[in-house]
Amino acid sequence: MSRGDRQFVEFVEANSARLMRAAHLLIGDRHQAEDAVQSALARTYASWSRVRNQDAYAYARRVLTNLTIDRWRRPIKEQVRDSFPDRPGPRDFTQDHAQQEWLMRVLGQLTPRERAIVVLRHYLDLSEAEVAAELKVSLGTVKSTNSRALAKLRITLSPAGATSGEETR
Repeated sequence: MSRGDRQFVEFVEANSARLMRAAHLLIGDRHQAEDAVQSALARTYASWSRVRNQDAYAYARRVLTNLTIDRWRRPIKEQVRDSFPDRPGPRDFTQDHAQQEWLMRVLGQLTPRERAIVVLRHYLDLSEAEVAAELKVSLGTVKSTNSRALAKLRITLSPAGATSGEETR
């Protein structure tokens, strides 16, 4: 194994979990998120000699975001099945899993652009300018879309376990 390949393996081991969490939040489906991360890592590897001495994580995240945007632009293909999947029985969720389920439901109510901006801005903690550059939209679009998305979340949803008197932040 060459030195560059070893560096890439170390990069994947250190960053694949973060990329997977971001992809899952952006896409909303774990299996499609895994596919997107694999594609992003494959493209990062193809450019590894160029990006390894720069911020390779930012490059992989940008590729992942672009793959997600490309997915929105493709027409939705419905998969017809002969039978319905089995419904799961009663669930015994831990608090973390319940919060993750709640978060995925919340993000699922946003448009794809709103979802991407909220995830990049608040989950990945990018600045508004970085989000605008990554999504190739204007800074004003990021600000207004983020504001609308957060207002939509404040009005329509409350976190799991919150009582009616509590205010969400």
